[in-house]
Amino acid sequence: MRRRASRLTGGIARLALVTSLALALGCDGRRPREQKEGHARPGEDHLAVLDLTGGAPELAGGSLLGGSGSNSFADLVGTLRALRDEEHVKAIYVDLGTASLNLARAAEIGRLLGSMRDGRPVVCHADGLATGTALMTSLGCSEVWLTPAGSVDTYGIAAQLMFGRELLDRLEVKVDFIQVGRFKGASEPFTRNSASPEARESLQGALAGVRAAWLEGVTKGRGRAIDSEALEDGPHDAEAAAKLGIIDRVGFADEARARAEELAGGGARDYFGGREPGSGGLGVLLDLLASSEPTRLPHVAVVRATGAITLSGGGLLDAPGIVERRLHETLGELAEDPAVRAVVLRIDSPGGSALASDLLWRDLMKLREEKPLIVSVGGMAASGGYYMACAAQKVVVEPTSILGSIGVVAGKLSVAEPLAELGIHSEVVPARPGHDNRPLLGSPLTAWDEATRSKVLDGIQHAYDLFLGRIAEGRGLPRAAIEPHAEGRLMSGEAAVKAGLADELGGLDRAVDLAIELSDLSAGAPIRIVERESGLLGLVGLSPGARQEALAELERETARRTARLVAAGLVPYREELWAFAATAQPLLGGEHVVAALPFALIIR
Repeated sequence: MRRRASRLTGGIARLALVTSLALALGCDGRRPREQKEGHARPGEDHLAVLDLTGGAPELAGGSLLGGSGSNSFADLVGTLRALRDEEHVKAIYVDLGTASLNLARAAEIGRLLGSMRDGRPVVCHADGLATGTALMTSLGCSEVWLTPAGSVDTYGIAAQLMFGRELLDRLEVKVDFIQVGRFKGASEPFTRNSASPEARESLQGALAGVRAAWLEGVTKGRGRAIDSEALEDGPHDAEAAAKLGIIDRVGFADEARARAEELAGGGARDYFGGREPGSGGLGVLLDLLASSEPTRLPHVAVVRATGAITLSGGGLLDAPGIVERRLHETLGELAEDPAVRAVVLRIDSPGGSALASDLLWRDLMKLREEKPLIVSVGGMAASGGYYMACAAQKVVVEPTSILGSIGVVAGKLSVAEPLAELGIHSEVVPARPGHDNRPLLGSPLTAWDEATRSKVLDGIQHAYDLFLGRIAEGRGLPRAAIEPHAEGRLMSGEAAVKAGLADELGGLDRAVDLAIELSDLSAGAPIRIVERESGLLGLVGLSPGARQEALAELERETARRTARLVAAGLVPYREELWAFAATAQPLLGGEHVVAALPFALIIR
């Protein structure tokens, strides 16, 4: 017992020593890191970069080492106030990703940015715009960019109320509430099965006011006439949004940033949400605990992309599948690393998020401009998995690999009727009378009407056309040559080679040989398996917003892992079923379109 206590004390002491060193490096006397290329020096004209991909919460969480985060809404307001008086800031670039903002915060951020856009350009890029971020960009941005596979999800404002009085009666629960004020309504979920006229009138009036302010902010902010009915008739794909005047340009984040840097005429500095060179604290501590310098010898890097494709993953400790945010960072590092002479991407994926697939396709196309990129397909590269694969110069497949499933799907489950059977009822209060279905496009408590189904169909048709265009560009084929093998068809690896969707039969070994042949490496060149840290060590290098988001998953992930352990002992095909279930995660997370297999494919 004494030896165990001694070991524990020693471990704590070592951790305290490393922590002290990390904190020391995080202070003014820290060792400076190498200056980031293109990073502005003090006193130089530059571009101010605001990373809002993690949103701007009212209260940002603290770090594992204590203290509070510096990624809150108040921090952002302070940053924007300071930027107004910063004479060396010649332009501003805002990266939104798929962040969501509530309308109040969106309006203020937009106004603060708008107060500067007359004197300096404000270029904003998003992977998707929602009601709040559409308001922010309209009020604050000189140029609004949207990624080609993104959408503008503006489809009105409504509230959905739930009532459980019938369920409580069945359970013989005594309901006893007293209220003062006819319009209060706080007790109604427990005392009624639908809203009282007074509560409905009160809520509808408030929503109507919010809607009017939102419409005015978007139309006046954009400085052009926008049809309000069309504006609320989303979702709109990128091209449609540009025609409506909601956005200005369709393009990727690097293109928007390049435009902002051109307008600034200088380097760039991170002002919010990003990680400045030389930042200390938790990042430095984790670097010290887990740094592993990759080989500096010229080599082939092998990257594994396995599982469902998602934008942000399934959790902190063991985020399964292909997470766009993490793979994007890895591919960017490989493109810039001069020691990496070629890359082999090993894919085994049933697909997933259509937006994440398109963003990764772009990253892979950029990577192959710098160095040879070979894809090796394992069990499958289906749907979103093939979306990624088609970006390679060469695609190597096993005869038993499954490829294809070129198509997209959108949908949701509506549980309103079974909940009603249990005695739980829902009711819609729209801001715009007669417009009660579209604002609840993603709600599990409301089924789609025909107009909404038609609008969603338009969106996924656009996504499908974009998918075919990406394959045509990646494979160097006319679209007409791809269409006979599309529309969701599956094929074996051998059939894919005959169809021109893959190049040759073989495994990972053959893919590595091809990578060496297409580079300037010799036959005995080193091969490096690229590992991306998961769990706490995976937080190294993330922006504060992304780090905060990951930390918030810790508690929830514990429950997930427990469920997976139980399932592992009960389900004989757990790996296939788990991957299939994960392809639906984007839908549960608010996305509308997925490029995924329509069923769990189990081959034994």
